[in-house]
Amino acid sequence: MSLKKQLINEQGIRTDGRGIDDLRPIKITLGYLAHANGSVLYEQGKNKILAAVFGPSEVHPKHAELPDRAILRVRYRMAPFSTEERKSPAPTRREIELSMVIRNALESVVLTELFPRTAIDIFIEVLQADAGTRVAGVTAAALALADAGIPMKGITAGCAVGKVDGKIVCDLNDIEDKEGEADMPIVYIPTLGKISLLQMDGLMTQEEFKQALSKAINSAMKVYQLQVNALKTKYIKVER
Repeated sequence: MSLKKQLINEQGIRTDGRGIDDLRPIKITLGYLAHANGSVLYEQGKNKILAAVFGPSEVHPKHAELPDRAILRVRYRMAPFSTEERKSPAPTRREIELSMVIRNALESVVLTELFPRTAIDIFIEVLQADAGTRVAGVTAAALALADAGIPMKGITAGCAVGKVDGKIVCDLNDIEDKEGEADMPIVYIPTLGKISLLQMDGLMTQEEFKQALSKAINSAMKVYQLQVNALKTKYIKVER
């Protein structure tokens, strides 16, 4: 019987050289696509996620529109070359489910009532996947919405935490996600102090869950600050 690989050493260092509370490097490139109303290339570790927003626009067919608000149409897809094993280009059940999960997370912040009888289309394409793509997708989508000038109550910022080798760690990478004891993706809205997405796969004690929740919110706040900095860099001219 083979021994389980140690993912955190005695000094608290993980397989990619990070400490248990460290996030992977994040790079944000706003306005990445010329023909979208808003777009971003969001890179977190080895994750590379492209998000694009179109609208508000007319709804087709007309009977699908809502008289009091806009509808959010979210499409989350993983490119066939995004993972180690080539996947089918056809949408999977997981992609359809995550599209709905991401839409629900964003509906809590987008001021859809300002645009009745319209649709706002959000496309999230995972070009390269390395765990945590659902929360990275929500984070990227929020940036693309802001880049498109869509009014929101706040920007959603996400981060996954989990239990690895009995320790609660932040921002799981692929091997930690696959071989750890638990995974808990969270999306937080700092301006509202609310959580818009919380899921968990695996087992934690009540105390571990409290610790994981606290770490997830702290990590999301770090992501949020990077989002704000990226938007300020693009849109706010500093007077000299």
